[in-house]
Amino acid sequence: MKFLVDAQLPRRFIEWFEAQGHDAIHTSDLPLKNATPDQVIVSRAVSEDRIVVTKDSDFVQSFLLNGDPALLLISTGNISNFDLENLVQANLSLIAIAFKDHRFVEISNDGVITHE
Repeated sequence: MKFLVDAQLPRRFIEWFEAQGHDAIHTSDLPLKNATPDQVIVSRAVSEDRIVVTKDSDFVQSFLLNGDPALLLISTGNISNFDLENLVQANLSLIAIAFKDHRFVEISNDGVITHE
């Protein structure tokens, strides 16, 4: 899978995904860095077939209106980066399975949820 990690999430996400064999970039890697507008992030994700990883509900609205981008929504509330890393790593195989049939997947403290 290919991921584009949004600004409010740790850059370490890149390392976590790459360690599992996935391609990942962070908004801080883009020309406008973390000031990149959401529409530019969506366009980049769509053109490169990337899944946007975010906590930002604006991307959910974009998905609901346009079906883009493919989306991994982190809905854990405020948890430590350590706990977030453990949660994502423990569920990464379920996330990969979910993206075979869905374009909008959510991870919460309770596990992986798919959306139509």
